[in-house]
Amino acid sequence: MFLTQEELTHINAFRRELHRHPEVSGEEAETARRVQEALLLAKPDRIVSNLGGHGVAAVYEGAIPGPTVMIRAELDGLPIEELSDLAYRSTVSGKGHLCGHDGHMSILMALATALGQKRPTKGRVVLLFQPAEENGAGAAAVLADPEFATLKPDMALSLHNFPGIPLGHVLLRDGPVNCASRGMKIVLTGKTSHASCPEDGIAPTFAVARLLAALTDLGSHAPMGADFSLVTVTHARLGEPAFGISPGRAEIWATLRTLTDERMADLVQRAETLAGTEARAAGLQIEVSYEDIFRQCCNSPEAVDALRRALDDEGISHQSDSPLLPMKGSEDFGLFRTVAPSAMFFLGSGETHPQLHNPDYDFPEALIPIGARVFLRAITNILG
Repeated sequence: MFLTQEELTHINAFRRELHRHPEVSGEEAETARRVQEALLLAKPDRIVSNLGGHGVAAVYEGAIPGPTVMIRAELDGLPIEELSDLAYRSTVSGKGHLCGHDGHMSILMALATALGQKRPTKGRVVLLFQPAEENGAGAAAVLADPEFATLKPDMALSLHNFPGIPLGHVLLRDGPVNCASRGMKIVLTGKTSHASCPEDGIAPTFAVARLLAALTDLGSHAPMGADFSLVTVTHARLGEPAFGISPGRAEIWATLRTLTDERMADLVQRAETLAGTEARAAGLQIEVSYEDIFRQCCNSPEAVDALRRALDDEGISHQSDSPLLPMKGSEDFGLFRTVAPSAMFFLGSGETHPQLHNPDYDFPEALIPIGARVFLRAITNILG
């Protein structure tokens, strides 16, 4: 292993410090500061800050020109209260690193430690600490930042820890690995009236009742594949919490989910048509907006080949034919495929480990050296 016990202890302490101080998407200023402070000890040739928001990139230059390999991790935590008795549990009420991004950052910090001691022979490595992954805004913001043009990779690699499979085992496959998804917000506006005279107003009550079922029924209920789609109603609000008012306004929030971007476009059209038809029939005004927009995440064959070779070289068990992939969950790393071949692998967190986004989740630190070894081997194979 390329890390000494002292270095590994230091990186574990770094992860626990991140775990204590989670910040949600778009608010990662202190996390970025901690990352930059730690990176200084790993001696990158260049640090780029405020990339696409609070993003940080560390650049390690080889001795001669060559391709750029980018390795990406995420800065943000979740707006979920952590429920644990860990000595390093979150100190921020209502927020926690319950998806493992603290561990992903620590893997990149281990990689930075190795690269600080030995640069690649050629080309360069960019370690990207990306903001705002959890709401789907971060990758797009990084790509839109003019500074990204100076960092543009020839290959982009990443990982995500994966509860439910053996610790340290890897899932890796070509093609789709994460679904496209988006949050749809429907606002229906009519006219309030006294509850004793609902006929004097225009209430969205029955339109809401019909839409709650009809939106859900838009999903294909098909197994995971090209025809898969799912609509999950996540929130609804009708009027005000009062007995004397017939409501004049309602909101419905729903998550639309498909395996492909093309299927998503079709689902969006059908959902908007359905909502518009119900609104017009009830005499309501309608506004539709979208948040948390994720494109499909699809692994490029050449990037998968680079990771597969690294896994074989490091003797790490892996498979491609798992029913767990593609995942229904979304991941905004897929956008990087628009600028370079890219691939994400899934690193097992343990068969009985708490699931991602659970209030008792904690990243297994045993994965830090494993993830770093895979990336370092891939870098060495590509850049020497």
